[in-house]
Amino acid sequence: MTTDRSVPLVTLDTVSYIYPRAEKPALHDITLDIGRGEFLGLIGPTGAGKTTLCLSLSGIVPQFYGGRFFGRITVAGLDTLEHPVSRLARHVGAVFEDPETQITATSVENEIAFALENLNVPREEMLVRIPRALEAARLEGTAKKHPRELSGGQKQRLAIAAALAVQPDLLVLDEPTSQLDPMGAQEVFATVRELNKTLGITVVMASHAAEELAEYADRLALLVDGALVAVGAPDDLYAQVDYLERCHVRPPQVAQTFARMRQAGVLVPAIPVRLAEGRTALKATAHSYAVQAPSIPPVTTVKRDPPLLSARNLTHVYGNGTVALRDISLDVQAGEYLLIIGQNGAGKSTLAKHFLRLLLPTSGAVFVDNTDTRDLTTSALAKRIGYVAQNPDSQIFNATVEAEVAFALKNLNYDAADIRTRVEESLTALGLWERRAAHPLALPKGDRARVVIAAMLAMRPDVVIFDEPTTGQDYRGARAILDISQQLHTAGKTVVVITHHLYLMPDYAERVVVMGQGALLLDAPIREAYHAVDVLAATHIVPPQAVLLARALAEEYHADFPLLTPEEVAACFEKDVYHGDTEDTEIF
Repeated sequence: MTTDRSVPLVTLDTVSYIYPRAEKPALHDITLDIGRGEFLGLIGPTGAGKTTLCLSLSGIVPQFYGGRFFGRITVAGLDTLEHPVSRLARHVGAVFEDPETQITATSVENEIAFALENLNVPREEMLVRIPRALEAARLEGTAKKHPRELSGGQKQRLAIAAALAVQPDLLVLDEPTSQLDPMGAQEVFATVRELNKTLGITVVMASHAAEELAEYADRLALLVDGALVAVGAPDDLYAQVDYLERCHVRPPQVAQTFARMRQAGVLVPAIPVRLAEGRTALKATAHSYAVQAPSIPPVTTVKRDPPLLSARNLTHVYGNGTVALRDISLDVQAGEYLLIIGQNGAGKSTLAKHFLRLLLPTSGAVFVDNTDTRDLTTSALAKRIGYVAQNPDSQIFNATVEAEVAFALKNLNYDAADIRTRVEESLTALGLWERRAAHPLALPKGDRARVVIAAMLAMRPDVVIFDEPTTGQDYRGARAILDISQQLHTAGKTVVVITHHLYLMPDYAERVVVMGQGALLLDAPIREAYHAVDVLAATHIVPPQAVLLARALAEEYHADFPLLTPEEVAACFEKDVYHGDTEDTEIF
């Protein structure tokens, strides 16, 4: 379908918005046109106003939230202040970060029908729209399934299908892939782009997924502190690596790599932002410079007998018959920093919960310091093993930050003086002492995560397990949490991190366990694991772009380049050994 992107579908005219009781605007003086059939990516650090802007396009802000709204937004010719959300919903479909919060029906087709029923669509028309929406979202054959039978990527595509069935002009998505494995994220991006191209649906997507937005978006809009500070094509905006990093926005690793090369004095005429272009440019540059892999320090692992954590032939079958773990045998040494990766549903969290005795083996055994967890109590293990869940809100129960950190200590009957000491020590270490009287749920998500970490640290555990700690965090927030994990590791704690965000982990993890469909597929040092592309593919994991660029160098030179980061790839090029002609050499 062809569309005229010169004709705006959405117009924002000097839009500002202040939430009730807020001290500063969430949006400040934003003017922007979004063309029909355009795919616009919203980027910016946490708190920049991306979610508020998404909500304002459907009228939810300010109609449901209240507050003070200035300026004007029109969508398909409708003023979002003058028309109710129910009317705007015929033109605007919305998909949010967690599909579980949007899915309420007991079957896939009923979930889509629910959206149509709310708009009083006749039954005959519903029977036509539902299969079309399923086909468009690549969910054919799932109509009768219960949503819980779907994968994470499929659930998100179901939320998209329900929005599509309304036949909107505009599809708004707020961090729709943050909880998905890389393959699930690719599925969602590819589906959205296909809908954008074939049906002409205008797409606005807020996301931290830089690599995917570089591939799929037509334009990017950068928000910082509620203001629109830059708008441009991905090639232009993501190439401004230094500027984005000052704004606490992570560019694609391809762009980071070539920016680091340019900073080191390597001739880089243009910064590529997509992987295919980066591979081509890297090989062309390699022909003009002496290339040598940087020296890699050897991996040293100190083992002790027995290991601190151990699983032996561990199998777990849930009550509904789902086999979550299949004959897992694994040792975790005291003082290790272990990374566990794998697809959604691989069994990562299930494995972690066995060490906490939140689950018991169906067969096999789990040991903590050589003691079978069946012989231990959950409260005893809570003193030794700290656990930070993916959603910090699921671990918050109290009305103040201070009470939240003291909660578990009180339940375990610690002395009052000891509780006061531990709470102050933990909150100070996390930079939260000044916020001790605040309600935890009133804090930004990054700070809520730190409250949960503070509560866990107050227990002074030997082992700390972080389960998807970087979900929904911007680059700065994710690094801040992982820096805490590194500080704990340096202090002698055993650290286990579960995450889909592989690009974050080379500065932290030493060893990687790869899981797929409940089985342990690989247990290796991080450099070996990240370059085991076939094993990673078997569990729907794609290595970071820096690893794929390193493998392109390896193919070019028939040598081993076990590199992990943009900095390491850039360091391969010796800027003082140039063999090309600057006038004749073409990088692209």
